[in-house]
Amino acid sequence: MKRGNLWLPVILLLVVLGVLSVRGRFFARSDRGVAVQHGATRLPDPRLHSEISVEEAIFRRRSIRRYRDEPLTLEEVSQLLWAACGKTIDGITGATRAYPSAGGLYPLEIYVVAGNVQGLHAGIYHFGWAEHSIKLLRAGDARQELTRAAFGQRMVAQAPLSLVFTAVYERTTRRYGQRGEDRYVPMDVGGAGQNVHLQAEALGLGTVIIGAFQDGAVKEVLDLRDEEPLYIMPVGRP
Repeated sequence: MKRGNLWLPVILLLVVLGVLSVRGRFFARSDRGVAVQHGATRLPDPRLHSEISVEEAIFRRRSIRRYRDEPLTLEEVSQLLWAACGKTIDGITGATRAYPSAGGLYPLEIYVVAGNVQGLHAGIYHFGWAEHSIKLLRAGDARQELTRAAFGQRMVAQAPLSLVFTAVYERTTRRYGQRGEDRYVPMDVGGAGQNVHLQAEALGLGTVIIGAFQDGAVKEVLDLRDEEPLYIMPVGRP
């Protein structure tokens, strides 16, 4: 064997060790067995097939306000978040999102107020759509606080979790002006909310869209700065 070729196995070994080192640094394993990247918990991959058709989900969709005292699974949370505003591929423009957005500007953010989810500590999480992950912003069960902000609507406290949709209006208004805030952002959140409704039906879950809440109180619970709350959607087992 030529002398130059003797170094090839050594170089390959160093490359493999380097990759494993980086993977260990950036993809740790949490105590729940879910990959964690840069402090964010990587969610299970969403599935793209269901036993329930779109037509059946539309037919069965109802606003559900009462839930059993049973936990959701992390897989269900993953699927709901993906349906709301997760990443899809259309093959033309590259990575797009699950909800239609005026100008492709995607002003929505989603927070998870979790209290009873298997494999997930109670707390407030932010959904990172690009990595399909959630990042813990504040530990502890905040469902009662969110209930008070929603004028005491009990389904917020009873549900295992609530999804809170917010908008960064500036993403849309910098192109469309005031019409972006008055017309286009409400269109966006309507599409995202319906996605969650239909996905909940496909999973055998129930949800409802809540718009009756004190904006300032919700912002305080979530510690929002440049975002405005639009929807609260509690989700549970009917």
